[in-house]
Amino acid sequence: MEEPIGTACCNGNVNDGVINDKTSSSSSKFPLTFWEMAVASSVVLGFLLGLACVYLTMPESDYGFLKLPRSLEDLQILRDHLESYTSDYTIQVLMGYCMVYIFMQTFMIPGTVFMSLLAGSLFGVLRGVALVVFTATAGASSCYFLSKLIGRPLVFSLWPDKLSFFQAQVAKRRERLLNYMLFLRVTPTLPNTFINVASPIVDVPYHIFFLATFIGLIPAAYVTVRAGIALGELKSVGDLYNFQSIATLFLIGVVTVTPTLMNKSKS
Repeated sequence: MEEPIGTACCNGNVNDGVINDKTSSSSSKFPLTFWEMAVASSVVLGFLLGLACVYLTMPESDYGFLKLPRSLEDLQILRDHLESYTSDYTIQVLMGYCMVYIFMQTFMIPGTVFMSLLAGSLFGVLRGVALVVFTATAGASSCYFLSKLIGRPLVFSLWPDKLSFFQAQVAKRRERLLNYMLFLRVTPTLPNTFINVASPIVDVPYHIFFLATFIGLIPAAYVTVRAGIALGELKSVGDLYNFQSIATLFLIGVVTVTPTLMNKSKS
């Protein structure tokens, strides 16, 4: 009998080659080798060079306000300064925004919710949602491929039990994997950061990962971007996801997995 999708059965053991590597990976003090660190450093350097090119094409000014927002106050200050540049230097602002968002997604840096709010505040709902979905999908894809290259020891070190649970669920839902991945993207069952870095480890094909990410992030992106238009009225990030918003996301998630459940019942 199939286990419920949302059950946090993270204590289960999966006896295959992927999970058997856990002991050897977690025994080392630092999970990445020298060459793996070199690959990650090269990616960081590439992003920094891109941001430097964007910076050099902007007009001379005091850019002390440019920093990753960690609070709504930081975000409002950043928005107030960027509004004056967005109309005259739209391409540079867009490129800088995309690079920062993709960089944060690639290296699992928290705070992308503030970037989504900023997109709504600067570009409106439709363009903001398109921008967030594009950058979030690109960043998740970048994280996917980087994890495929060097992420295995890091995932074993940080989330061994979650990885066991995730692999078991993926293995049982191979025939309807897209529905399951959509459910995970739409609902907060598993963190998006974990999904990005763990998917290549548990052999989720990239085309399924891409489609689930691109489609599944739209509802949450719409909620966040729309809130960004009324940025001054927000008192905390928690105001974004009230009971109604979370219930709506779960309802959409249940709809995405209904075909899987019906197929299991028939079989």
